Amino acid sequence: MSLSRVLFLLLLILPLIEIYFLIQVGGLIGAIPTIALVVFTAVLGVLLLQQQGLAAFRRVQLLVQQGEAPTAAMLEASVILLSGFLLLLPGLLTDVFGLLGLIPPLRRILVMSLLRQGLPQRPVPKAGPTSRLRRGPTTLEGEYSKEDD
Repeated sequence: MSLSRVLFLLLLILPLIEIYFLIQVGGLIGAIPTIALVVFTAVLGVLLLQQQGLAAFRRVQLLVQQGEAPTAAMLEASVILLSGFLLLLPGLLTDVFGLLGLIPPLRRILVMSLLRQGLPQRPVPKAGPTSRLRRGPTTLEGEYSKEDD
């Protein structure tokens, strides 16, 4: 299944699941406590996102300054960003997944499993006699002089 179909189904089904859970929880604890819970998780998400996001940014900077590849740190920062986004969405299911992504041991387990599986990469074109690999801009060095007419 293509990525666009998965995203379309997710955007179609996720709000329905969220509404179902909000109705169920609202029936158990009441409407006002349910709304308060959703607002509380959004505020908590913003605070955790700010704290952990800055820490992740500092970790990436430190690794770059030390000359190391910040792959895991950047993946952790991406998970933190996605988790914060999920916490800002109204709903309980997205809040649960957002909070799980902000728990450092669970986040590290997710990042390590992603690194072990390997990240998807773009296919590299094969070099043949008629194809040229593009390696970016080419810089030519030289000298020139301007002659007046």
